[in-house]
Amino acid sequence: MLDTDTKRRIDTCRDILVGKVPDPKSQVEQITIALIYKFMDDMDAEAEELGGDRNFFAGSYAKYGWAKLMAPNMGGFDVLALYSEAIGKMNENPGIPQLFRDIFKNAYLPYRDPETLRSFLKEIDGFTYDHSERLGDAFEYLLSVLGSQGDAGQFRTPRHIIDFMVEVIDPKKSERVLDPACGTAGFLISAWKHILKQNTKERAGDQLTPDERANLAANIHGYDISPDMVRLSLVNMYLHGFTDPHIVEYDTLTSEERWNETADVILANPPFMSPKGGIKPHKRFQIQSKKSEALFVDYIIEHLAPSGRAAIVVPDGIVANPSTGYVQLRRLALNNGLFAVVSLHPFVFKPYAGAKTSILFFDRKRIRDQKTDVLFLRVDNDGFERGEQRRRIDLDDLPVAKGIIQSFRDGLKLNSESDSMAYAVVDTNEITGTLSLFANKYLHQDQLHADLVKIVDLFKIEKGSLQSTKAEDGEFDFITAAEEWSTNKTYTHDCEALVFAHGASGSLGRTHYVNGKFIASDLCFILTPKVGGRAVDLRFYHAYFSAIREEIVAALAKGAAKLSINKSDFGSHAIAYVPIETQQELGNLIQKEQIRIRELKRQIDEAEQNIEASVYEALG
Repeated sequence: MLDTDTKRRIDTCRDILVGKVPDPKSQVEQITIALIYKFMDDMDAEAEELGGDRNFFAGSYAKYGWAKLMAPNMGGFDVLALYSEAIGKMNENPGIPQLFRDIFKNAYLPYRDPETLRSFLKEIDGFTYDHSERLGDAFEYLLSVLGSQGDAGQFRTPRHIIDFMVEVIDPKKSERVLDPACGTAGFLISAWKHILKQNTKERAGDQLTPDERANLAANIHGYDISPDMVRLSLVNMYLHGFTDPHIVEYDTLTSEERWNETADVILANPPFMSPKGGIKPHKRFQIQSKKSEALFVDYIIEHLAPSGRAAIVVPDGIVANPSTGYVQLRRLALNNGLFAVVSLHPFVFKPYAGAKTSILFFDRKRIRDQKTDVLFLRVDNDGFERGEQRRRIDLDDLPVAKGIIQSFRDGLKLNSESDSMAYAVVDTNEITGTLSLFANKYLHQDQLHADLVKIVDLFKIEKGSLQSTKAEDGEFDFITAAEEWSTNKTYTHDCEALVFAHGASGSLGRTHYVNGKFIASDLCFILTPKVGGRAVDLRFYHAYFSAIREEIVAALAKGAAKLSINKSDFGSHAIAYVPIETQQELGNLIQKEQIRIRELKRQIDEAEQNIEASVYEALG
């Protein structure tokens, strides 16, 4: 359990580094190196206290002992020189385990400011550990700052979601566990802890024999394409008691080297984004796709043992995109033991990402038992508030969801708690057409907070007409896919409307609210209330479309080089409809908050201008 002092020290270390090392991943690496450095010295000190010898910093490497760095007679530049030399030499130290030497390989100090380093090392010096588990807990908190991993489309799965998935799958001590896109090994650590807990009487894992514990550690495997992620995974695993962690650098989608390996349990949150031009997979996949998220699901399905189980976080494009490759993938899933789909709300991965996701659960024993029904659930509350801060709250659907899923899988009658959650059981034969696995499609209307209607039932949908290259500066608004509007000499509409970007990859799904004379880009749809249709408040639906932007893009976007959304698919997409009174109430609230946001931005701009003016004044 992470203690508050450790959390505070890690936060302080990051604050110290942020000016010199702005990249979060680099901050993690620098803190990791320093923590392990201090940890090894602590173990040396403990060995001496017990009458033994130093192992890590002995012989010619004794001069690099942590105490030497912290000696009061050391000047700032002396500390800088010694620390830089020490971390550069660490991978050559024969007294350090090979794993640690690999971690320090190519380690260096990215700045040359002695005061920053001294402040940083002073905080690190405050860490004391008598067992690696404590350092492991601290390291996991440190990893939580990573968040988004940029172009790879990776982002860290929140701990409570990982644990939920692991508890549902329930890995056993004799089973081989795999994460083929392991990142920092969060799923593997959680599986390890879960199995220990299941075999505990007084101390963690005390009911396991030495051979069982050794076999358990040997059965937990991870792959990742990124050497940086592999390095962080190795640290995380080691600090949780794995002396020989099985994490390898491996391209799961393009290499066939490990294709014949299978696992009893597979847990993963694979990357959601593909490189430009898509993935070029080898020929052994069943589906035809260049999308990494689709290929990973295929890989996991094909590498489950005959009685294997899996849990996978997927973007909602996997469950709803009508493209041929995705339909093919969903058919593959339905034929290979898919038994539950859990729809997560779009704030689960905040503040690092706003992707709308679902969890797919597999149990291949259901194929043998000829069970063909699928459970659909929607998690509205996950124990944390919906917002950037994600503060903990009392509302949490996950424990109930776990109970429902486990009861359903085991063929038991669903308990009374089930009534508190939106769920549905659907036979595979009823999942027709595009084989949609979008949970809301199957939930009963009385389980939904709002009616589901097609966009075309609420709005008249027109395509914009003006190419950006043909715009002429004028007095009328020119609404494009970009965040900022332009102008034009002529207009086509004089009304209240929403303008939705359907053909600009970088801005796909962006929605503007406009009220007045305007013309829209040919890369946009114009949405106006449908005559004779249900009443709509466009201010509300502007906020609504913005909130579900990722969901719409994931479900509807098509194309290889350049994604776009066609008019027919967009019009047929189901969205929520709430009573007009509620819309108007929320619309008024949204308008007030937007006014407040604009005022705050104005104040920020003014403050920045004042600072700039003060600097110029000071410089004469």
